[in-house]
Amino acid sequence: MKVKTGYIYHIKDEYFDVVDDENLMTNHERGKKRPTYFTIKDKDILWFIPLSSKVEKYRKIINSKVNKYGRCDTILIREILGKDSVILLQNAFPTLEKYIDHAHLLDNGKPAKVVESLKDEILQKFRYLLKLKSKGVNLFFTDIDKIKNIMLKEKVVK
Repeated sequence: MKVKTGYIYHIKDEYFDVVDDENLMTNHERGKKRPTYFTIKDKDILWFIPLSSKVEKYRKIINSKVNKYGRCDTILIREILGKDSVILLQNAFPTLEKYIDHAHLLDNGKPAKVVESLKDEILQKFRYLLKLKSKGVNLFFTDIDKIKNIMLKEKVVK
């Protein structure tokens, strides 16, 4: 499978067993392949950013963060595939291609992807969060460094 940035994928349940991080959003409906993930292809690994349909739940969280901090860079609500979706940058995590179950497909059988302008916005926000983390301000819920090390070790062991 050729994995591309900006496309939407589903992850295998086995990933969560390997990583075992309680802060990961899991495939809570095992067998139903949810949630879907916006994917960023990096040099060594893939980054998965969960997407959610729980717009009202996260709109309240965004409003609370904006009221408290004046902004919210960790959660976006944007239209994806014709519906409002929540993009949970705060829940991003690294993975490998072997843990991708399948691409999310449109009704016409083609892999689903976000529009280019949204892809660019997500990449910009994600890079900003990584930059903040490198400066000691961690807004990610998962231990992305620990998980990335697990993934890189797996990649070497192949």
